Amino acid sequence: MKCLQIFLPALLLIAGLATILADSTPEHVCERKNGTSCEECLRNVTCLWCIKTKQCLTYPVQTILPPHSLCPLDDARWGLCWMNFQILIITLSVLGAVLIIAFMVCLFCCCKCENFGSGRFEAKMMRQANKNKTKQEERRAEMKQRHQEIRQKYGLNGPNPYARFS
Repeated sequence: MKCLQIFLPALLLIAGLATILADSTPEHVCERKNGTSCEECLRNVTCLWCIKTKQCLTYPVQTILPPHSLCPLDDARWGLCWMNFQILIITLSVLGAVLIIAFMVCLFCCCKCENFGSGRFEAKMMRQANKNKTKQEERRAEMKQRHQEIRQKYGLNGPNPYARFS
């Protein structure tokens, strides 16, 4: 529970900042850099460089991925000139999946293992103790019966002669 109280506000803060930063960019800044190089275009994070047309375009945030009619993914550059958009998407997807899996493992281990494992362990130990107790009582009953049979065999069924000393 403590883990969720820490991570949820942080996640909401990051999402809010990303929304604010995405909406605060002026329009048509990227189109002014059409005659420049890829490096010059990508200095602004809202710009997308298309190698095929050698144009600097404003990144279409409404569609998440740039449409093929704007620029094919393997010709589009965003953030880095030496990495095409398709490889960037695959890399970020793999990193995101690894982070999510690591977060889930951390969440499970930190928050659940302490309470989950000990309760199960204690229940197992209680079952084992009850089982051992039952076996011990059965052995005691068998031993008493054997002793009784031996007493009957040798005619020692009467009162215990040593009972008066105790």
